[in-house]
Formats: sequence, structure tokens, C-alpha cells
Amino acid sequence: MSVPSPFPPRGRKCSPAAAAEPQRVQSYHAEIEQLAAFLRTWIAGADDEMRPLLEWQFLGRSKYFRPATVLACHQAVTPGPIDSAVITRASAIEMIHNVSLIVDDILDRSRFRRGILTLHCRFGHLPGLMASGYIAAEAFRLCRDYPFGVDRLAELLKRLAAAESVQWRLRRQPLGIEDWRYLAGEDTGTMFEACACMGTGDERLRTFGRLLGTLYHGCDDVGDVRGAVSLGGGGDEDLRDGIVTLPVAIAIRDPAVAVLFRDPSPDDLETLVAKVGDALPAAEEYLDRLADEAIVEARRVARNPGPLIDLVRNTRLLSK
Repeated sequence: MSVPSPFPPRGRKCSPAAAAEPQRVQSYHAEIEQLAAFLRTWIAGADDEMRPLLEWQFLGRSKYFRPATVLACHQAVTPGPIDSAVITRASAIEMIHNVSLIVDDILDRSRFRRGILTLHCRFGHLPGLMASGYIAAEAFRLCRDYPFGVDRLAELLKRLAAAESVQWRLRRQPLGIEDWRYLAGEDTGTMFEACACMGTGDERLRTFGRLLGTLYHGCDDVGDVRGAVSLGGGGDEDLRDGIVTLPVAIAIRDPAVAVLFRDPSPDDLETLVAKVGDALPAAEEYLDRLADEAIVEARRVARNPGPLIDLVRNTRLLSK
């Protein structure tokens, strides 16, 4: 199976801080191919009942951005080649990421992800939930001899559970940008914190990981509004469910938009989408500043910040 680069095409405009650095994109083709082969072998040996679900969820759909983050964070602090232990840790992260996707798709009632039916729509809700548990168990098994990794995966799942619950409880509330930033940091930021820690084997890049994940979340928010199908998901679903995205947090500074957001009728939804669309330029400016923060942190902490800066640049392109 040919594995695409985990990074999107280059050449678009970035923030001033990102533009000041020469481009040094590390696409990790060989390492990602090793990871993909590892997953194929695992799936081939899975329980007969689970194998079709795992093939549907994993094979041919992944962007591998989170494993690439593990690899880049490792390379930022450790000289030399990337060994098989790091590939295994990156595989565990990819598994937990897919657990989160399965649950998100069920919660969001999403029929499609990246152009094909979601797992629960193809096989049913119960098999989808059971597959998520099966995948999570394998991720922990992979790290059974790596206590630091077990702790990071446990922390990740616990914080994701709390973040999703808080986000759902606070839906339709007129929250501000700082509220959005906290929720994004606990949702997507937590995943990237785990990527950073699994890549380095310690906590030194945790703050960078949170910033990168929050940036990714914000770019996803903006991309959804723009109809960016490459990121998956759908902006209308967020508005339907009353989820505060970055453009929403900006748009509902207007009291009239906040009223619409709290209780929109089907006829109001089109107006609400337009108002949120008007907030996109301000959202893009905020993401530029967030990218700059991540670059500053990368330079402050890493002995070799180039791979981390590449991650920031390429993440920042996702909303455009």
C-alpha cells in the first residue's frame, strides 16, 4: 500500500514568524510506511469478528498526522535514526486517535468521514463501540513494557472523556475565545500533548504539543466553515449541536448572533452560518498568533526545532 505524505502541499501563505524560517519539511515516508505495515500485520492477526471493522477503520484512510507528530518530536530532541520503539509508540497513538474518531462520529451522527461511510454506519453502533474498545486495549498492550507510555495513554483517554463531556454540557452557551481555547486544548490539544510526550519520552515538549493541537483544532474549525473536506467532519453539525468553535466564539460577540446560536430554528441556521462565516478573517488572525506561540515554544525547548516548526507551518495551512 502506498502511503501518502502526512503533510499537505506547501507554498501557501503562513504567519510572519513561520515565513521567516526556511522550509525543512520532514515527511517521514519510510517511518510511516513501517507504521502502516505494523498496523496491517496487527489487523491481519485480529479476531475474525473484529478484522473487517479494523480494515474499514484503518486501511487506506489515515492521514497519519499524529504519528508524524510523534516522530517529529522525537527527532527534535534526539539525534540519529528513528527506531522501532518510537514507531510502536506512534502506532499506539494512531490507535487511540481512531478510538476518538469512532466515538466522535457516533456522537456527531456523522454518516461519512473522508468520503466513505463511518464505521458505525457501515457496521452498526454496537460493533463500532466494541471496535473502539478492542483498539484501545491493543494500544495499551503495545506499551505494556513502557510505563511512561501507559500513563500517557491513560491520561489521554481520561482527559478526552472529560473534555467531550464538558463540551457537550456547555453547548449553545455564548462562550468566549479563552473558553474555546481551553476546550480545544483539552480536546485536540490533549492528543498532541500525548504525541509530544511519546515522541520524547518525557514532558519537555508537552506545552508545544498542546499549542500545536489547539492550532490544529482551530484550523479544523475554520476549515469546516470553509467546507474543507480534507479535514473530515462538518461545520453544520457543530452549529446544529451548538458546539462553540473558534469562528463561533468570535461571531457571538455580537449579541444578536449569540441569541441565534443559543436557539436557532431551521430557518435561522442559514443566517447563523453566514454570520459565522463573517468571523473567518478574525479567526485566521487568531490562528496566526497561535502558530507564532507554538514556534516560539519550539525554539525555546528543542535542540533541533526545525521538525517542530515544520509541523506548525503545515498545520497552519489546513484552514486555508
